[in-house]
Amino acid sequence: MADATPTTPKHVGYIVDGNRRWAKTHGLPAYEGHLAGYNALKDVAIATIESGVTYMSAYVFSTENWQRSADEVKKLLGLVLRLLTSDIPMFNEYNIRLKVLGSREGISPKIIKAIEKAEAATAGNTAGEFALCFNYGGQLEITEAVKKIVQSGVSADEVTQQLIADNIYAPEIPPIDLIVRTSGEQRLSNFMLWRSAYSELLFLDKPWPDMTKDDVTAIMEEYTRRQRRFGG
Repeated sequence: MADATPTTPKHVGYIVDGNRRWAKTHGLPAYEGHLAGYNALKDVAIATIESGVTYMSAYVFSTENWQRSADEVKKLLGLVLRLLTSDIPMFNEYNIRLKVLGSREGISPKIIKAIEKAEAATAGNTAGEFALCFNYGGQLEITEAVKKIVQSGVSADEVTQQLIADNIYAPEIPPIDLIVRTSGEQRLSNFMLWRSAYSELLFLDKPWPDMTKDDVTAIMEEYTRRQRRFGG
């Protein structure tokens, strides 16, 4: 059964990809690609929320990214920390609420404190929510949800899809209507596995640092042309 697609998706998820390849193409070190990607992320987040999207999520640091070089990881964490501290006035200016999804295991107390302060400082904002997927893995999210359910003493017969949905990270964030991945790759890479069951998928050839507000406009227009199907 096809559903008439609303003009604007409620939740758009971005798989941020291509920062390092962008840097290599421009003859720059990897960090310059991540920095350009960080700047693009802010522009895309603002444009997405301003387009009427209620929830925007971005996959910026996966549980697998720890396998990269120590220097690259350090610089990536530095950019995440900047987003959580220096950029809070920007989020408040645009009335955007910030939420960080992911495991806290292995994260430094400094970053955990920054996450808590950033979420608290933007909690009252109402234009939309920016869900930052940091130290995030879709399979780990479901695993941790199952652990919480088991620890609560629920019997097997009482486990339902809704119960699992209620125990994933930030359960108030709805399923993703549209997932956008940049840089030409066509896979989910462990992003939002529970919330992506019936997501529309859009793959763009351009690397993430080249993303602009105009791309967001084009993405929204593409979504209006989609016919949502939910297995019926």
